[in-house]
Amino acid sequence: MEADLGRAGDEVRAAIAAAEEEATSPVERAEMLMEIAIGLQQRPKNADQLLAAIDLYERAQTICPVDEPLLIARMKARMGTAYLAVPSEGHESLEQARDKLGEAIPVLTQFGSPEEVAEAEINLGLAYQSLAGQHRGRITDAISAYQRALRTFNRDRFPQEFAILQNNLATAFLSMPFTDNRAKMREALAVQAFEEGLRSVNLVDHPVEYAMLQNNLGNALQYASSSHTIENNLRALEAYDEALRVRTAEAMPLEYANTVSNKANCLWNLPDNPEFPDNGNRANLIAARDYYRQSREIFARSGEVDKARIVAEACEQIDRELLSAPPTNGASHVGTLLATSKLN
Repeated sequence: MEADLGRAGDEVRAAIAAAEEEATSPVERAEMLMEIAIGLQQRPKNADQLLAAIDLYERAQTICPVDEPLLIARMKARMGTAYLAVPSEGHESLEQARDKLGEAIPVLTQFGSPEEVAEAEINLGLAYQSLAGQHRGRITDAISAYQRALRTFNRDRFPQEFAILQNNLATAFLSMPFTDNRAKMREALAVQAFEEGLRSVNLVDHPVEYAMLQNNLGNALQYASSSHTIENNLRALEAYDEALRVRTAEAMPLEYANTVSNKANCLWNLPDNPEFPDNGNRANLIAARDYYRQSREIFARSGEVDKARIVAEACEQIDRELLSAPPTNGASHVGTLLATSKLN
């Protein structure tokens, strides 16, 4: 592991050596290891650094006296977030994250600050949500964790955290099965959560969160099962345009590509003149193709092979439609849903 740590490897070795010095108290040694682990975890260059951080947290817990429950809980919570960040297609790291955070939260609740508890609840919710996506957990557990975090991270005192939580709640609602009669209610709750989040942030002070919420609100509106498809798509276009005020091709190329791909799909399904949908949507098809081409180039340059393939296929399908008779209605296409959701 250490061979791939680069310069950080020297810090890890130095921290371990210092932690073995008997002249230093066990608490100080544990805190030293924890600080190095946090440094590795905050800006990891590869998965090995995250694994090294986890190893340091484990060593720190071994050293830390049992009469320091709060310090041990903080280590477990940090370890949980490190496991959450480890790139893996399996479920083992996610289950470790869930377990470590689950162990930490009761102790943090008893001895720590409300903010520490709420942060741990957010990360626990993310672990539950990812496990639910692999059919190894319940999405309702994620929703409950986010709602507990909202008791502390309210709109007035913590606008950014509140916005992120609303985003996570909305994506959790949208990830639930849409096969029962409550599907429309969950879609409405998701849209409401995105809009709640947007009331707590603004373009100037919180541009990243603002753009994320606008992009995801656009997706929720566009894919809602509603009889008001045209109205929803027009609202979605407004949301995407707001997101693109932040997500520019120069400053945030991948985010820009995601959003213009979503906007392209929306245009694909929208008549040129909403008042006369039977007149077709040739102009919107051409605009959608241009957006897809832009995003395809960015995805290809960035190594996002699957996304580049998806938008390339969309371009080909639009070319075939343009060569044939123009569409006569706003019928829905499968298209691409390239939504983004994050806590950092």
